[in-house]
Amino acid sequence: MPVAAYDEIADWYADWVGGLNEYSERVAKVLRRLIPAGEGRTCLDVGCGTGARAGVLRGLGWRPIGVDLSTGQLRHARQLLPVAAADAVALPVATGSLDLIVSVLTHTDLPDYPGVIAEAARVLRTGGRFVHVGIHPCFTGAFADRSDPARIVVDSGYHRRERRWDSFTTQGVRNRVGAWHLPLAELLNAFGRAGLEIVDTVEAGPDDGVPDLFAVAAVSSRRPSTA
Repeated sequence: MPVAAYDEIADWYADWVGGLNEYSERVAKVLRRLIPAGEGRTCLDVGCGTGARAGVLRGLGWRPIGVDLSTGQLRHARQLLPVAAADAVALPVATGSLDLIVSVLTHTDLPDYPGVIAEAARVLRTGGRFVHVGIHPCFTGAFADRSDPARIVVDSGYHRRERRWDSFTTQGVRNRVGAWHLPLAELLNAFGRAGLEIVDTVEAGPDDGVPDLFAVAAVSSRRPSTA
């Protein structure tokens, strides 16, 4: 079983991510753009963490349930939505059973995010939607110096895919749990390989700043490729 990196910092993270701020509101705005009205249907939040997005999903008419590997985070999440401890590449959910799956700010925590996308495709009904919201793979990471928001400096470390703990800041999450990097092309190609058709993408960032979020909405429309 993979190690849940957030268990040791679950209480700190719940405080850090739980407050209202400009960043969390931008994430919510992206979700509102990419997620259709739920009309009371169930959706799955993969890597739900502390349940920080449950309110946004309910506001869009969905009944969220969550899965996460971190039981420490789930102690907080279960106050907000039904949850289960599970690996994102082996979901305890029936094939073709859901209309919506979301994964928010998780892909840098997972060594096999293409596998997560493929597993989401398995669980979705035909026409079901997978919504990914993550840090921008081109402009945010150990390879990107964001100390000046108006001028991001990206170095050749962009090509490194291993887990890294180095960051331009020592005040956030990455120096505590590290981050896996997935270049943009590999992220986008994973949707097609899983049989998901991308129908919308969003780049978002601070006003007049370089984007720090990248989001994808993709629909289950064909069988996964075996290539």
